Amino acid sequence: GKIRGVDCVLLARHGRKHNINPTNVNYRANVWAMKMLGCTHLVVTSATGSLREEVKRGDIVILDGFIDRTTKRETTFYDGKEGHPERVCHVPMHPAFCERTRQVLIETAKALGVSVHEKGTVVTIEGPRFSSRAESEMFRSWGGTLVGMTQVPEVCLAKEAGLLYATVAMVTDYDCWKDSECVSTGEVLKTFQENVWKVKNLLIDAVVKIANKIGRRLCKQHENSSNPT
Repeated sequence: GKIRGVDCVLLARHGRKHNINPTNVNYRANVWAMKMLGCTHLVVTSATGSLREEVKRGDIVILDGFIDRTTKRETTFYDGKEGHPERVCHVPMHPAFCERTRQVLIETAKALGVSVHEKGTVVTIEGPRFSSRAESEMFRSWGGTLVGMTQVPEVCLAKEAGLLYATVAMVTDYDCWKDSECVSTGEVLKTFQENVWKVKNLLIDAVVKIANKIGRRLCKQHENSSNPT
């Protein structure tokens, strides 16, 4: 469809009824479908737990880094299987997120008066369970800002496909590292419902700005990333 005249494709990772486990999301099919449909940018949303006191519930974080803690997911299109792209694709993952798209999202959030953190590293865990206290403390010691379940391998696949990728992460909880709190599904849903309007408004305005400011031009690093070596 269209958002304010801009052609868009909307896709629910977990299904319309949110019934697909994070590990079982077919990330490769989703990203490949976007490429086949002619998309140039992937602007995704993610509900995340904060690993930092200053990153509060309801805040928006525009990610600029990730740490992969997943173990069961297909992370490349170039896996040697029949019908898949041939050869091996060694993709540099810095920068992992398109900087120009990130800046559009940051500017848009500020214009809306939304509390936004301009940088953040997400630790992607397998899920669907939440972290243990020991894991949460370890992620904090690594310098993680957030913990989530969907950024990897999505961000890696987008790089391989030459799509410009950026994430709007919403903070729904404090994971379980704080003595006074422990993440629960009920609290996550409550915070999400109270703050989802921020993400909706941000995406609607950002889509128009991306179309006007960036258009169909590819960032240099993404032009290079789709060439296997």
